[in-house]
Amino acid sequence: MSDATPPPGEPKQQTAGAGARLARHLALYTLARLGLVVVITAAVIGVAWLISVEIPLVVAALFALIIAMPLSLTLFKKLRARVNEDIAVVDAKRRQDKAQLRARLRGNDNPTGSAS
Repeated sequence: MSDATPPPGEPKQQTAGAGARLARHLALYTLARLGLVVVITAAVIGVAWLISVEIPLVVAALFALIIAMPLSLTLFKKLRARVNEDIAVVDAKRRQDKAQLRARLRGNDNPTGSAS
């Protein structure tokens, strides 16, 4: 079954756009997290400059990464929830497509496995 064919009972637009929506939300979430690391890195370097301490960029970036990991879980909660919802939609479609393929391989067209 191709990706363009929606499962029975599911709107075509929702099925066709689920993967694209997931990619868009995942890219946005990733960029937000990377942006947070850049901002925290700049803040660490700025504070170090203000107190006349030299911190290597790699050390500041690693420190920022450690701070950004838990901070992004709270700051970007809505984005993360959207990504999780999109993953669930894509996974449900994948499972349904897999069940339909297995049903066809068994020789029946009913994906639930019961004989009609």
